[in-house]
Amino acid sequence: MKQVYSSISEARVLPELIRIDDNLIAAKFFLMKLLPAKFILERALKNGDINEDTVVLESTSGTFGLALALLCNQYNLKLILVSDPAIDVHLNNRLTELGARVDIVTEPAEVGGYQAARLERLAHYRRQHPNHFFPAQYENKMNPGAYAFFAEQLISAFGKVDILVGSVGSGGSMCGTLKALRTMHPQTMGVAVDSNVSMLFGRPDGGAKRIIRGLGNSLMPQNLDHSVFDQVHWLNASEIACATRTLHKRHGLYCGPTSGAAFKVARYLADQNPDKKVVFICADEGYRYSDNIYSPTWWRENQLVEDDQLSLAPECITDPSMDAENWSYLPWHRRSLTEVMNPLSTVGIA
Repeated sequence: MKQVYSSISEARVLPELIRIDDNLIAAKFFLMKLLPAKFILERALKNGDINEDTVVLESTSGTFGLALALLCNQYNLKLILVSDPAIDVHLNNRLTELGARVDIVTEPAEVGGYQAARLERLAHYRRQHPNHFFPAQYENKMNPGAYAFFAEQLISAFGKVDILVGSVGSGGSMCGTLKALRTMHPQTMGVAVDSNVSMLFGRPDGGAKRIIRGLGNSLMPQNLDHSVFDQVHWLNASEIACATRTLHKRHGLYCGPTSGAAFKVARYLADQNPDKKVVFICADEGYRYSDNIYSPTWWRENQLVEDDQLSLAPECITDPSMDAENWSYLPWHRRSLTEVMNPLSTVGIA
Protein backbone atom coordinates (compact mmCIF):
# COMPACT_ATOMS: atom_id res chain seq x y z
CA MET A 1 0.00 0.00 0.00
CA LYS A 2 1.36 3.39 -0.99
CA GLN A 3 1.99 6.11 1.56
CA VAL A 4 -0.56 8.94 1.79
CA TYR A 5 1.10 12.36 2.02
CA SER A 6 -0.19 15.44 3.81
CA SER A 7 0.81 17.94 1.09
CA ILE A 8 2.21 18.21 -2.42
CA SER A 9 5.50 19.46 -0.98
CA GLU A 10 5.89 16.35 1.16
CA ALA A 11 4.91 14.02 -1.68
CA ARG A 12 7.20 15.51 -4.33
CA VAL A 13 10.18 16.91 -2.44
CA LEU A 14 12.57 14.15 -3.61
CA PRO A 15 13.02 12.93 -7.19
CA GLU A 16 12.13 9.71 -8.93
CA LEU A 17 15.25 7.80 -9.95
CA ILE A 18 14.89 6.50 -13.50
CA ARG A 19 17.44 4.26 -15.21
CA ILE A 20 17.55 5.29 -18.86
CA ASP A 21 20.59 3.18 -19.74
CA ASP A 22 22.79 0.59 -18.06
CA ASN A 23 24.97 3.22 -16.40
CA LEU A 24 22.87 6.39 -16.80
CA ILE A 25 20.24 7.46 -14.25
CA ALA A 26 17.96 10.48 -14.30
CA ALA A 27 17.08 12.06 -10.95
CA LYS A 28 13.69 13.40 -12.07
CA PHE A 29 12.32 16.09 -9.75
CA PHE A 30 8.77 17.40 -9.91
CA LEU A 31 10.21 20.74 -8.74
CA MET A 32 13.75 20.56 -7.40
CA LYS A 33 13.61 23.93 -5.63
CA LEU A 34 10.94 22.52 -3.32
CA LEU A 35 13.74 20.78 -1.45
CA PRO A 36 15.70 23.88 -0.34
CA ALA A 37 12.60 26.09 -0.08
CA LYS A 38 10.88 23.59 2.23
CA PHE A 39 14.02 23.13 4.31
CA ILE A 40 14.57 26.89 4.67
CA LEU A 41 10.96 27.83 5.45
CA GLU A 42 10.31 24.98 7.88
CA ARG A 43 13.51 25.78 9.78
CA ALA A 44 12.46 29.46 9.98
CA LEU A 45 8.99 28.52 11.23
CA LYS A 46 10.47 26.20 13.84
CA ASN A 47 12.94 28.86 15.02
CA GLY A 48 10.30 31.58 15.25
CA ASP A 49 11.78 33.66 12.43
CA ILE A 50 8.38 33.62 10.71
CA ASN A 51 5.00 34.39 12.27
CA GLU A 52 1.53 34.90 10.83
CA ASP A 53 2.28 38.54 9.95
CA THR A 54 5.64 37.92 8.29
CA VAL A 55 6.01 38.73 4.59
CA VAL A 56 8.25 36.32 2.68
CA LEU A 57 10.33 38.18 0.07
CA GLU A 58 12.46 36.74 -2.71
CA SER A 59 14.02 37.61 -6.07
CA THR A 60 13.35 34.95 -8.70
CA SER A 61 12.31 34.40 -12.29
CA GLY A 62 11.82 30.67 -12.04
CA THR A 63 11.26 27.58 -10.00
CA PHE A 64 12.40 28.80 -6.58
CA GLY A 65 9.56 31.30 -6.75
CA LEU A 66 7.10 28.55 -7.62
CA ALA A 67 8.37 26.43 -4.73
CA LEU A 68 7.91 29.35 -2.33
CA ALA A 69 4.43 30.02 -3.69
CA LEU A 70 3.37 26.40 -3.14
CA LEU A 71 4.76 26.42 0.39
CA CYS A 72 3.46 29.85 1.40
CA ASN A 73 0.04 28.80 0.13
CA GLN A 74 0.30 25.67 2.27
CA TYR A 75 1.45 27.59 5.38
CA ASN A 76 -0.87 30.60 4.76
CA LEU A 77 2.03 33.07 4.51
CA LYS A 78 2.19 36.34 2.58
CA LEU A 79 4.64 36.23 -0.34
CA ILE A 80 6.09 38.95 -2.60
CA LEU A 81 8.29 37.85 -5.50
CA VAL A 82 10.42 40.25 -7.53
CA SER A 83 10.98 39.06 -11.08
CA ASP A 84 11.85 40.34 -14.57
CA PRO A 85 10.53 40.00 -18.14
CA ALA A 86 12.10 36.55 -18.46
CA ILE A 87 9.29 35.11 -16.34
CA ASP A 88 6.79 33.37 -18.60
CA VAL A 89 3.12 34.27 -18.50
CA HIS A 90 2.02 30.78 -17.43
CA LEU A 91 4.32 30.79 -14.41
CA ASN A 92 3.26 34.33 -13.52
CA ASN A 93 -0.38 33.28 -13.63
CA ARG A 94 0.31 30.23 -11.51
CA LEU A 95 2.19 32.25 -8.87
CA THR A 96 -0.69 34.72 -8.68
CA GLU A 97 -3.23 31.89 -8.46
CA LEU A 98 -1.31 30.52 -5.48
CA GLY A 99 -1.58 33.89 -3.72
CA ALA A 100 1.82 35.44 -4.42
CA ARG A 101 2.26 39.06 -5.42
CA VAL A 102 4.64 39.27 -8.41
CA ASP A 103 6.45 42.57 -9.10
CA ILE A 104 8.29 42.62 -12.44
CA VAL A 105 11.18 45.05 -12.92
CA THR A 106 11.18 46.38 -16.47
CA GLU A 107 14.72 47.75 -16.89
CA PRO A 108 18.06 46.01 -16.24
CA ALA A 109 20.77 47.58 -14.11
CA GLU A 110 23.86 48.88 -15.91
CA VAL A 111 25.95 46.32 -14.02
CA GLY A 112 24.49 42.92 -13.24
CA GLY A 113 21.51 43.17 -15.59
CA TYR A 114 18.04 42.22 -14.42
CA GLN A 115 19.32 40.24 -11.46
CA ALA A 116 20.93 43.34 -9.97
CA ALA A 117 17.79 45.37 -10.71
CA ARG A 118 15.68 42.74 -8.97
CA LEU A 119 17.85 42.86 -5.86
CA GLU A 120 17.53 46.64 -5.76
CA ARG A 121 13.73 46.37 -5.91
CA LEU A 122 13.83 43.66 -3.26
CA ALA A 123 15.76 46.00 -0.95
CA HIS A 124 12.85 48.45 -1.26
CA TYR A 125 10.40 45.80 -0.07
CA ARG A 126 12.68 44.78 2.77
CA ARG A 127 12.63 48.38 4.02
CA GLN A 128 8.87 48.60 3.51
CA HIS A 129 8.17 45.39 5.46
CA PRO A 130 10.35 45.24 8.60
CA ASN A 131 8.70 41.95 9.60
CA HIS A 132 9.91 40.02 6.58
CA PHE A 133 11.75 36.80 5.86
CA PHE A 134 14.23 36.63 3.00
CA PRO A 135 15.11 33.03 1.99
CA ALA A 136 18.04 34.35 -0.10
CA GLN A 137 18.53 31.30 -2.29
CA TYR A 138 21.81 32.56 -3.73
CA GLU A 139 23.54 33.01 -0.37
CA ASN A 140 21.62 31.04 2.25
CA LYS A 141 23.79 28.08 3.27
CA MET A 142 20.65 26.06 3.99
CA ASN A 143 20.09 25.99 0.21
CA PRO A 144 23.01 23.64 -0.52
CA GLY A 145 22.60 22.07 2.92
CA ALA A 146 19.12 20.82 2.00
CA TYR A 147 20.54 18.58 -0.71
CA ALA A 148 21.99 16.23 1.89
CA PHE A 149 18.54 14.55 1.76
CA PHE A 150 18.94 14.00 -1.98
CA ALA A 151 22.46 12.62 -1.49
CA GLU A 152 21.13 10.18 1.13
CA GLN A 153 18.53 9.00 -1.38
CA LEU A 154 21.21 8.38 -4.02
CA ILE A 155 23.49 6.50 -1.62
CA SER A 156 20.58 4.40 -0.39
CA ALA A 157 19.58 3.51 -3.96
CA PHE A 158 22.99 2.96 -5.58
CA GLY A 159 25.59 2.72 -2.85
CA LYS A 160 27.92 4.98 -4.82
CA VAL A 161 27.56 7.57 -7.56
CA ASP A 162 30.67 7.79 -9.74
CA ILE A 163 29.71 10.93 -11.69
CA LEU A 164 27.08 13.54 -10.82
CA VAL A 165 26.09 15.97 -13.60
CA GLY A 166 23.90 19.03 -13.18
CA SER A 167 23.27 22.52 -14.48
CA VAL A 168 24.39 25.43 -12.31
CA GLY A 169 22.43 28.61 -11.53
CA SER A 170 22.57 29.42 -7.82
CA GLY A 171 25.09 26.64 -7.14
CA GLY A 172 23.00 25.13 -4.38
CA SER A 173 21.97 21.78 -5.83
CA MET A 174 25.28 20.63 -7.27
CA CYS A 175 27.53 21.98 -4.52
CA GLY A 176 25.31 20.70 -1.73
CA THR A 177 24.78 17.26 -3.24
CA LEU A 178 28.43 16.74 -4.12
CA LYS A 179 29.67 17.69 -0.67
CA ALA A 180 27.19 15.31 0.95
CA LEU A 181 28.00 12.45 -1.44
CA ARG A 182 31.72 12.87 -0.79
CA THR A 183 31.34 12.35 2.93
CA MET A 184 30.89 8.69 1.94
CA HIS A 185 32.73 8.55 -1.41
CA PRO A 186 35.34 11.31 -1.83
CA GLN A 187 36.11 10.29 -5.42
CA THR A 188 32.62 11.12 -6.75
CA MET A 189 33.20 13.25 -9.84
CA GLY A 190 31.25 16.52 -10.10
CA VAL A 191 30.44 17.96 -13.52
CA ALA A 192 28.91 21.43 -13.87
CA VAL A 193 26.94 22.45 -16.95
CA ASP A 194 26.66 26.15 -17.75
CA SER A 195 25.44 28.40 -20.55
CA ASN A 196 28.23 29.60 -22.84
CA VAL A 197 27.11 33.21 -22.22
CA SER A 198 27.15 32.98 -18.41
CA MET A 199 29.82 34.47 -16.15
CA LEU A 200 29.70 31.78 -13.45
CA PHE A 201 32.85 29.97 -14.52
CA GLY A 202 34.98 32.76 -15.91
CA ARG A 203 33.31 33.71 -19.18
CA PRO A 204 32.07 37.21 -20.04
CA ASP A 205 28.44 37.72 -19.11
CA GLY A 206 26.20 37.52 -22.16
CA GLY A 207 23.24 39.21 -20.46
CA ALA A 208 20.35 39.37 -22.94
CA LYS A 209 22.10 36.81 -25.16
CA ARG A 210 21.23 34.15 -22.58
CA ILE A 211 17.82 33.34 -24.01
CA ILE A 212 17.51 30.10 -22.02
CA ARG A 213 17.02 30.59 -18.30
CA GLY A 214 17.59 28.31 -15.34
CA LEU A 215 21.29 27.75 -15.86
CA GLY A 216 23.89 30.47 -15.90
CA ASN A 217 23.91 33.82 -14.13
CA SER A 218 24.87 37.48 -14.45
CA LEU A 219 25.94 37.76 -10.80
CA MET A 220 28.15 35.46 -8.75
CA PRO A 221 26.06 33.60 -6.13
CA GLN A 222 27.69 33.06 -2.76
CA ASN A 223 26.52 29.43 -2.73
CA LEU A 224 28.63 28.53 -5.76
CA ASP A 225 31.77 26.73 -4.57
CA HIS A 226 33.85 26.28 -7.71
CA SER A 227 36.29 23.98 -5.95
CA VAL A 228 33.82 21.06 -5.85
CA PHE A 229 33.88 20.54 -9.63
CA ASP A 230 36.09 18.21 -11.64
CA GLN A 231 34.83 19.41 -15.04
CA VAL A 232 32.83 22.35 -16.38
CA HIS A 233 30.92 22.12 -19.67
CA TRP A 234 29.47 25.06 -21.60
CA LEU A 235 26.59 24.69 -24.07
CA ASN A 236 24.96 27.15 -26.45
CA ALA A 237 21.21 27.71 -26.74
CA SER A 238 20.71 25.33 -29.68
CA GLU A 239 22.58 22.54 -27.90
CA ILE A 240 20.55 22.98 -24.72
CA ALA A 241 17.21 23.15 -26.53
CA CYS A 242 17.94 20.15 -28.77
CA ALA A 243 19.05 18.03 -25.84
CA THR A 244 15.90 18.92 -23.90
CA ARG A 245 13.71 17.75 -26.77
CA THR A 246 15.84 14.62 -27.26
CA LEU A 247 15.36 13.70 -23.61
CA HIS A 248 11.62 13.82 -24.22
CA LYS A 249 11.58 12.10 -27.62
CA ARG A 250 13.87 9.23 -26.66
CA HIS A 251 13.03 8.69 -23.01
CA GLY A 252 9.64 10.33 -22.43
CA LEU A 253 11.05 12.74 -19.84
CA TYR A 254 9.27 16.04 -20.39
CA CYS A 255 11.60 18.45 -18.64
CA GLY A 256 13.00 21.97 -18.71
CA PRO A 257 16.26 23.13 -20.32
CA THR A 258 18.45 22.64 -17.26
CA SER A 259 17.56 18.95 -17.44
CA GLY A 260 18.31 18.77 -21.16
CA ALA A 261 21.69 20.43 -20.70
CA ALA A 262 22.63 18.00 -17.92
CA PHE A 263 21.39 15.06 -20.01
CA LYS A 264 23.55 15.98 -23.01
CA VAL A 265 26.73 16.03 -20.95
CA ALA A 266 25.77 12.99 -18.86
CA ARG A 267 24.96 10.94 -21.98
CA TYR A 268 28.42 11.70 -23.36
CA LEU A 269 30.18 10.88 -20.07
CA ALA A 270 28.22 7.65 -19.65
CA ASP A 271 29.27 6.56 -23.15
CA GLN A 272 32.89 7.47 -22.44
CA ASN A 273 32.88 5.70 -19.05
CA PRO A 274 30.78 2.52 -19.42
CA ASP A 275 32.03 1.18 -16.08
CA LYS A 276 30.92 4.31 -14.17
CA LYS A 277 27.49 5.06 -12.71
CA VAL A 278 26.39 8.48 -14.00
CA VAL A 279 23.49 10.41 -12.43
CA PHE A 280 22.14 13.64 -13.90
CA ILE A 281 19.70 16.06 -12.31
CA CYS A 282 16.35 16.84 -13.96
CA ALA A 283 15.27 19.92 -12.03
CA ASP A 284 11.69 20.49 -13.17
CA GLU A 285 8.94 19.49 -15.60
CA GLY A 286 8.55 20.80 -19.12
CA TYR A 287 5.12 22.44 -18.97
CA ARG A 288 6.58 25.92 -18.37
CA TYR A 289 8.52 25.66 -21.62
CA SER A 290 5.76 24.81 -24.09
CA ASP A 291 6.01 28.31 -25.59
CA ASN A 292 9.79 28.22 -26.05
CA ILE A 293 11.83 25.02 -25.90
CA TYR A 294 8.98 22.95 -27.31
CA SER A 295 7.70 25.61 -29.72
CA PRO A 296 8.77 25.58 -33.44
CA THR A 297 7.86 29.28 -33.64
CA TRP A 298 10.25 30.16 -30.82
CA TRP A 299 13.00 28.14 -32.53
CA ARG A 300 12.58 30.08 -35.76
CA GLU A 301 12.44 33.45 -33.99
CA ASN A 302 15.70 32.71 -32.18
CA GLN A 303 17.38 31.11 -35.22
CA LEU A 304 18.27 27.90 -33.40
CA VAL A 305 19.71 24.98 -35.34
CA GLU A 306 18.72 21.31 -35.22
CA ASP A 307 20.60 18.38 -33.71
CA ASP A 308 22.21 17.21 -36.95
CA GLN A 309 24.14 20.49 -37.17
CA LEU A 310 25.59 20.31 -33.66
CA SER A 311 28.81 18.91 -32.25
CA LEU A 312 28.75 15.28 -31.16
CA ALA A 313 31.53 15.80 -28.59
CA PRO A 314 32.91 18.76 -26.64
CA GLU A 315 36.06 20.70 -27.45
CA CYS A 316 38.57 20.67 -24.61
CA ILE A 317 39.76 24.20 -23.79
CA THR A 318 42.47 25.43 -21.45
CA ASP A 319 41.01 28.81 -20.47
CA PRO A 320 37.36 29.68 -19.70
CA SER A 321 37.66 32.93 -21.61
CA MET A 322 38.50 31.18 -24.87
CA ASP A 323 36.00 32.09 -27.60
CA ALA A 324 34.20 28.75 -27.93
CA GLU A 325 30.69 29.20 -29.33
CA ASN A 326 29.88 25.48 -29.36
CA TRP A 327 30.01 22.76 -26.72
CA SER A 328 33.29 22.98 -24.83
CA TYR A 329 34.66 21.78 -21.53
CA LEU A 330 37.49 22.50 -19.13
CA PRO A 331 39.06 20.00 -16.71
CA TRP A 332 38.50 22.07 -13.57
CA HIS A 333 40.39 19.85 -11.11
CA ARG A 334 38.45 21.08 -8.04
CA ARG A 335 40.10 24.48 -8.17
CA SER A 336 38.76 27.87 -7.13
CA LEU A 337 37.79 30.33 -9.83
CA THR A 338 40.84 32.43 -8.96
CA GLU A 339 43.15 29.44 -9.45
CA VAL A 340 41.59 28.58 -12.80
CA MET A 341 41.74 32.15 -14.10
CA ASN A 342 45.35 32.59 -12.96
CA PRO A 343 47.57 31.92 -16.00
CA LEU A 344 50.47 31.01 -13.67
CA SER A 345 48.59 28.02 -12.28
CA THR A 346 50.73 24.90 -12.29
CA VAL A 347 47.82 22.44 -12.26
CA GLY A 348 48.09 20.20 -15.29
CA ILE A 349 45.32 20.00 -17.85
CA ALA A 350 44.33 16.47 -18.89
